[in-house]
Amino acid sequence: MPHIDVELARLKTKLLEMWDLVEYQVQSGREAMLNADVELAKKIIQRDRKVNQFDLKIDRMCENFFALFTPVAVDLRLVLAVLKINANLERIGDTAEGIARFVKKLEAPVEPQLLEITNVLPMYEEALAMLVECRTAFRNNDPQLAKALIKRDKKLDKIYRKSDDVITKYMTENPGKIREALAILSIIKKLERVGDQVTNIAEEIIFYREAKMVKHKDDKKKKKEAKKDQDKDEQNPS
Repeated sequence: MPHIDVELARLKTKLLEMWDLVEYQVQSGREAMLNADVELAKKIIQRDRKVNQFDLKIDRMCENFFALFTPVAVDLRLVLAVLKINANLERIGDTAEGIARFVKKLEAPVEPQLLEITNVLPMYEEALAMLVECRTAFRNNDPQLAKALIKRDKKLDKIYRKSDDVITKYMTENPGKIREALAILSIIKKLERVGDQVTNIAEEIIFYREAKMVKHKDDKKKKKEAKKDQDKDEQNPS
């Protein structure tokens, strides 16, 4: 195997190791939230240091790669994609740490009613599933799976858009649960960011495999899609 291919394989392997750690952070955050597990939340916060170490290591590996080789075409796109995916994984790690910090504020497991009306659990499960499947798309060089993941982010956006009104109503009816409700609202906002970050990663996979930039959609199309979603929400309130 040519030396350049060996180094590219090392880059991908290191990135996938980081991905495993970030998945663990997000998955553990869900368990910590459900059980108000302060000790698990502390572990998530502590392990963010390791995510940051991976971030620096992968950046250095990419810099060394550019110094040793003059990559072109697909090889160049792969290294550029690794750099950007690395940055987004680091941000997801930060987001998981942020969720853990909100979990530390919970004094008891979240009330089932609050979990149900906010849809925070389906949102969490979808965000985690997107992260896991995005890893599969990267490992298998599968741009079609990456494209499907971008469309799924709408589900997280829909829950996020409704969250302010749902939480405000809940706090009005349950003034003794304001602290808990605000923590869940903050977690929902963090999960929406995970969806955005996974979408960014999926876009880099498409760029790497197909040399297509999907990052900048036509603004009119985006507004039209958002309007359609809003109209559906108004016609089908939950």
